[in-house]
Amino acid sequence: MASIALVTGTSTGIGLSSSVLLAEAGFTVIATMRDLAKSAALRTRAEETGVKVDVWQLDVQSEESVQACVQAVLADYGRIDVVVNNAGAGFLGTLEQTPFAELQRIIDINFYGVWRVVQAVLPVMRASGSGRIITISSIGGLLGQPFNDAYCAAKFAVEGMMESLAPVVKRMGIQLSLIEPGPVNTEFVATVLKSAQEPPESVREAYGAMLEAYMKGTQQAFATMGQTGDDIGRIVVEAATTAAPHFRYATSELAQSVVSRKYVDPSGDSVVAMSGARLP
Repeated sequence: MASIALVTGTSTGIGLSSSVLLAEAGFTVIATMRDLAKSAALRTRAEETGVKVDVWQLDVQSEESVQACVQAVLADYGRIDVVVNNAGAGFLGTLEQTPFAELQRIIDINFYGVWRVVQAVLPVMRASGSGRIITISSIGGLLGQPFNDAYCAAKFAVEGMMESLAPVVKRMGIQLSLIEPGPVNTEFVATVLKSAQEPPESVREAYGAMLEAYMKGTQQAFATMGQTGDDIGRIVVEAATTAAPHFRYATSELAQSVVSRKYVDPSGDSVVAMSGARLP
């Protein structure tokens, strides 16, 4: 019987690619998303690839939705072998112009959402003595990125949660992996940019030159070094299938070179200098 993989946030991008590539690799895939009206792209890609994915509704911001989905999957399939936590949201802007409600939303989706899903699936994985939990993090979960204060705070929290949990659940036969991309050209970035708010005049005067330089450098990085959703999806499949998955997967040479700085400089000074070099 095929292994059962539950993937969150699958309407676009990394989640969509991961779902299709896992199905190609022989998994029975339950691809979940908050709004099933946005499932057309996933269904089309699956059909074109010649694979089947089971599309379900799941809102990671709702405890009731998470629990209902997990219990329904267990009722239909009897087990969950792999979970891919991909659902996420970003926010770009200065701390001064980040409404507290927006901070709460970003933390809720990116961190509490992961917590809810992991908490729901751990009992069944523990009972079976096996399972893999793969979480899409970011180099922004290891190194702060200018004007991504809320997003990086959430991803740092995810990294700490998983690093704490990994050695405990490993003794129960459960493997945890973090996938840490740098630039990835998916709809995620376009959505973040579209939601960015025009700062008030006082904020623009103080931060405008830095924001402009950061955005220019970011756009160049995505244009020249950005990976695709499929690039990341293939790493998800590797983490789901290899005999001994790594805990961390920095997904490109760029990501590896950036995050390695964190491990060789205990002071953190070079990390701040590296980020600051992108600003005037």
